[in-house]
Amino acid sequence: MAVTEPAPVAQPAAHEGILRRQSLRESAARTYARSLPIVPVRARGLTIEGADGRRYLDCLSGAGTLALGHNHPVVLEAIRKVLDSGAPLHVLDLATPVKDAFTTELFATLPRPLADDARIQFCGPAGTDAVEAALKLVRTATGRTGLLAFTGAYHGMTVGALAASGGATDVRVTRLPYPQDYRCPFGIGGDRGAELSARWTASLLDDPKGGVPAPAGMIVEPVQGEGGVIPAPDAWMRRMRSLTEARSIPLIADEVQTGVGRTGTFWAVEHSGIVPDVMVLSKAIGGSLPLAVVVYRSELDAWQPGAHAGTFRGNQLAMAAGAATLAFVRENRLAERAATLGARMLGRLQGLAASHRCIGDVRGRGLMIGVELVDPDTDEPSADVPPPAPALAAAVQQECLRRGLIVELGGRHSGVVRLLPPLTLTDEQAAAVLDRFADALAAAARSSHRRTHTSLAH
Repeated sequence: MAVTEPAPVAQPAAHEGILRRQSLRESAARTYARSLPIVPVRARGLTIEGADGRRYLDCLSGAGTLALGHNHPVVLEAIRKVLDSGAPLHVLDLATPVKDAFTTELFATLPRPLADDARIQFCGPAGTDAVEAALKLVRTATGRTGLLAFTGAYHGMTVGALAASGGATDVRVTRLPYPQDYRCPFGIGGDRGAELSARWTASLLDDPKGGVPAPAGMIVEPVQGEGGVIPAPDAWMRRMRSLTEARSIPLIADEVQTGVGRTGTFWAVEHSGIVPDVMVLSKAIGGSLPLAVVVYRSELDAWQPGAHAGTFRGNQLAMAAGAATLAFVRENRLAERAATLGARMLGRLQGLAASHRCIGDVRGRGLMIGVELVDPDTDEPSADVPPPAPALAAAVQQECLRRGLIVELGGRHSGVVRLLPPLTLTDEQAAAVLDRFADALAAAARSSHRRTHTSLAH
């Protein structure tokens, strides 16, 4: 598909009026609308067209939801087929041919040892609902309340809802260090930093005076997304699996953003070869529509009927779209394509870093890419690495938008520019994305440099 340059503004009055009414009517909690003031009216593949007539290359992809991009033909066909069939759209948790087809396709993609002995729980519409269900599941199965989680993690926004639910018990969370090279919590990075993280975890779990409550489970992202696109080292993931297995602690893999080929394997846990006890899945599994599930070993299935439910857990359109998406990714080997193209994009971005001191780190897996921006002129000589530059990252995001490129920010200090293009990205589109990003980075860096020198002059 040819990449189209941004078109001239067509309907500024309608566009501006919609944005103005949104700011007056919607909650102050809105996020994407603040940094991306566009009004999408049409979309296909990588491209979004706004109400103002401009076209944008979308490297946000619904926060990783759109594995096949916008309005992919196989997704639209699957949705139309259900609509035209007269099938019920709302069925709670009743069995339907559409659900059966989705479950069969999903199980065909799972790590084989898990798929051969798995149960599935359909949850509410979002990934956070599936996380809540997974935590409830392991607490019920183990009779414990503690939880092991990691610094920098993001698993959703429904902690308040969990605490307010009738019969809920307090979840005591122990935070463990998540390994990373660039900002290693131990100051050394690499294999040694990951090893120290694993030793710290083992020490806490085995120390009777460590203050760690008996854990019902450990939840981990194979690649931290909102945390700044930080891939977990494969050897470290294997250590977490062996530590939890030896202590009968269920291991929960949060694959909400990393799943369905995003990182270069169908599921990100496949990079390390581990098989978790529980997998939390959402985003791309619904083919652009709301769907969330928990898949887990049958021995954990200790729930009583009605112990976990959700009115919209039977979304037939999402299951049809999801089955079509899963099958298309599998049949067309899009995970392998993501690995190849992602490596090429990382290489070019690393080359860009060589000529831009404000790029502190380039990292990622497959088509889940992060560029950490820093202040290279820090006056903190004792710092291991330069401090993050969230203002520069925000400026880069706005310069990208001016050039018709949509990107997201993340990381501990919102200093990481994130790229999550669809897995259907072509070589030509990837080149256009990187060209626009490079141009935006240069413009934002020049502007930042001018502001700094102006400030010093005064």
